[in-house]
Amino acid sequence: MFNLASRYTLAKLPPVETARLRLNRLEPADAEAVRALTDDPAITGAVDFLPDPFTLANARQLIGPAKVTKDCFLGAKRPDGTLVAILGLHLRGDQAVEVGYWVGGAARGQGYGSEAVSAALGLLRQRFPHRFIVAECRPENAASVGLLKKVGFRDTGDEGHRPGRRIFTYEPG
Repeated sequence: MFNLASRYTLAKLPPVETARLRLNRLEPADAEAVRALTDDPAITGAVDFLPDPFTLANARQLIGPAKVTKDCFLGAKRPDGTLVAILGLHLRGDQAVEVGYWVGGAARGQGYGSEAVSAALGLLRQRFPHRFIVAECRPENAASVGLLKKVGFRDTGDEGHRPGRRIFTYEPG
């Protein structure tokens, strides 16, 4: 059970395990793995806040301070410790929480993204049962749109806050 102070922040999220992955908050020791996974034009070109090239300093900044409240990045790792995906969780006002993600090149197309996002959704539903869960996606990004629909999101048709993106809302069936 979460304490009341942590119910309204992203602090102290517990690890989540799936059949093939463990999701946990990124730590400073993960910086090189984050850099290696993220320094890929397919990722930096799709995620508007990531610089290209993505350096070790950028990875350290993304991992951020130990006290997380409104933004948190989780690493999705295989049992051997290999980082395969990164998920961003972002509180948006008092009503919503946004999920974002990227999957490393070698892990794409193997279901890791949907497995990791599904696990994060379960965690968010537990922590924030009364908030909407949203994602923003470029409609032409067929892989990401497919992932979102597979795990229970629907395209609202509304423009997102980021250029060229639409808002998807999570609607578990």
